[in-house]
Amino acid sequence: MIFVIVILNTMRFEVPQFIDIEDKVFGPLTFKQFIYLAGSVGLSAVLWIFAPLLIALPLIVLVIALGVALSFYKINNKPFIAVIESAFKYSLAHKLYIWKKEAKKASAEKEIVEQDPGITVPRISDSKLRDLAWSLDVHDALSGDQEQR
Repeated sequence: MIFVIVILNTMRFEVPQFIDIEDKVFGPLTFKQFIYLAGSVGLSAVLWIFAPLLIALPLIVLVIALGVALSFYKINNKPFIAVIESAFKYSLAHKLYIWKKEAKKASAEKEIVEQDPGITVPRISDSKLRDLAWSLDVHDALSGDQEQR
């Protein structure tokens, strides 16, 4: 028994920490950052070679800006790619537009509802669950009164 305790005391386990931080693979850059920057530089080189200068320069500026934003820019501690993805999903998803919303009936109006031939229950709200709970309380109170008599 003592031998088992000694073995368990000598076994140390390291708990991984900082698991939500990506590893720096290429100097100060993570793999994703490197891919975004390398892709934007590569696309800029293709634009520089094949497009006319007046068209290529504004496009190169946009591509480099997008690559830098994808690599480093965060909105509300979310990567820029997640924001772009959410924007595309929102723009492509179906939306429900309600033009005129109907107002609910005033709660001051109370109706009388017949549940049993001899018992009338006032209607308190539009919620069926509340009505059911209230009517059960009324029935319990009525049956309790009759048993006490």
